[in-house]
Amino acid sequence: MLYATHAEVNLAAIAHNVRQARSLAPGKKVLVALKAQAYGHGAVPVARHLVAEGLVDWFGVATTPEGIELRDAGIDTPILRLSHCFPEELDAAIAADITVPVVDATTIDELARAADRAGRSAYPVHLAIDTGMRRIGCEPRDAVAMAGLVAERGLDLQGLFTHLPISDTPRGDEFTRAQLARFLAAVRDVQQARADAGLAPVPLVHASNSGAVLGHPVPECTMVRPGIMVYGYYPDPEGTPRPVELQQALTWKSRVSFVKRVLAGETVGYGRTWTAPEDSWVATVPVGYGDGFSRLNSNRGRMLVGGAGYPVAGRVCMDQTMLDLGPATPGSQPPVKVGDEVVVLGRQGDQAIGADELAGLMGTISYEVTCLINQRVERVYRD
Repeated sequence: MLYATHAEVNLAAIAHNVRQARSLAPGKKVLVALKAQAYGHGAVPVARHLVAEGLVDWFGVATTPEGIELRDAGIDTPILRLSHCFPEELDAAIAADITVPVVDATTIDELARAADRAGRSAYPVHLAIDTGMRRIGCEPRDAVAMAGLVAERGLDLQGLFTHLPISDTPRGDEFTRAQLARFLAAVRDVQQARADAGLAPVPLVHASNSGAVLGHPVPECTMVRPGIMVYGYYPDPEGTPRPVELQQALTWKSRVSFVKRVLAGETVGYGRTWTAPEDSWVATVPVGYGDGFSRLNSNRGRMLVGGAGYPVAGRVCMDQTMLDLGPATPGSQPPVKVGDEVVVLGRQGDQAIGADELAGLMGTISYEVTCLINQRVERVYRD
């Protein structure tokens, strides 16, 4: 049974977006970020589709359980955990064959001991180098020493990476170029030190998130890491270059559950924050902040019904939201009826509501809008 409130995920659109990323990074490996349930789209179905289409070389996750979920679903594509892994998680990560980052001498030592316990000599690692994000990673000046310590402890230095916090907008171009210069200098130093020691070069060098894939090609890198662009959104809706067209992959739908006439002067919802300016038709939709439709949309968001946009009336409830359908003149009928399709996010007729629109109302970014859609909202997948 298809529940009234559900999200339709277009897997063909996701595949299209990955192909677009590949077109901008010819010859490079592609790591697709599947963090936070593929930014709310569903990690396992997205992973299976991209593997079947032969479009992905690596997957990126934020936590060990995210990686284990993919392994339990039969995904054997290489997985990189993109955040620090605490010591108590290392055994599980190694058992699931999840590559983890090392950021300093302590993490290298912890991983080496865990690999020894598991009988996994030469376990692969990626060294995180902090060039300006100030989140995780060693300083560029310490990269050679850290790479040397990885080799001393018997681990396999498979990758070198950094992260770019403002690659998505032209105002950050100077900072991003400086970051990349620091990173590539550190990479050259590490590769030279390994050559001097008779070791093979590190094969995977990566820095490009979606913003960099779209606007900062890095020829020296061998892998890119698209995230939000995979799901159809540009990282910055106004500033990010658009060399390729992306397709938004998720449509969030519900249905009208109730319609009533509200008299002029009557109030709607918790806190009585909306007052009918005249006799009005009001519809109820079974979607609320418990589903991920933020309470910040109260009295300013909208939904689509019958190809028209109707504003949210009053506060968004946990499980329901009311819409102002307009004047209820004597003898008139409401413009919608119970059971009519409602689009919370997506296109209906000539109207569309994108995650960027909702993000603007909420004072956030498209990433958060789709990640907020929780597991109570059934996902339906279309090829």
